[in-house]
Amino acid sequence: MFDNPDPAAIRQLLLRAKTIAIVGLSADSSRPSHRVAQALQGFGYRIIPVTPTATTILGERAVPDLDHLGDVLGAGVKPDVVDVFRRPEHVAAIVDSCIRLGMPALWLQDGVVDHAAAAKARAAGIFTVMDRCMYRDRAAL
Repeated sequence: MFDNPDPAAIRQLLLRAKTIAIVGLSADSSRPSHRVAQALQGFGYRIIPVTPTATTILGERAVPDLDHLGDVLGAGVKPDVVDVFRRPEHVAAIVDSCIRLGMPALWLQDGVVDHAAAAKARAAGIFTVMDRCMYRDRAAL
């Protein structure tokens, strides 16, 4: 069974993070991913949309997948957090990419639950949060 980090550790992540890659960010303003990303921008985070369906979202250049983050951030530069708005069946592949790319933190939004993939990410040294809303946690600070 996967347990989220303690609230103090989550708070520290949210306070030190500057850049968030949002996997599954929709250009549709009625979608939760869009509203959360916009709110995160309001808190001062730079968001990087990760979706093959758009070229820009919320004023930021989109990339089709995590492998192309360097196109926006610069070679070898990683986001502080990878925030995931994809269905649970896609999480294992996203975790494999995060491990391969050495991502420091992974956040699986509300309803994005894959216990085995989350445990695999944590075992690889990735700070991992699952089934929580980043916006709500940040707003509570």
